[in-house]
Amino acid sequence: MTKPARKRTQAASAGGKRSRSEEPGEGGADEAVAFIAEQVVHLRQIAERHKLDVLHYLLGMTQLEADEHLRLRSKRKLS
Repeated sequence: MTKPARKRTQAASAGGKRSRSEEPGEGGADEAVAFIAEQVVHLRQIAERHKLDVLHYLLGMTQLEADEHLRLRSKRKLS
């Protein structure tokens, strides 16, 4: 008997054509936050276009949090 979760994992990784080391966010927390900040802009535009107000709001909060994290991180690097 095969496990369905294992099949999904294999199918998802086979279609991506990226090695695990090339996946977004694998370079550490700062890279992950930068990737999230970049992607959430696009997701927020989609939510706005489809009048998904709560999602638009929550994605906006996510964007603010990611931007704040990056701002504080760059401030610490300057110190």
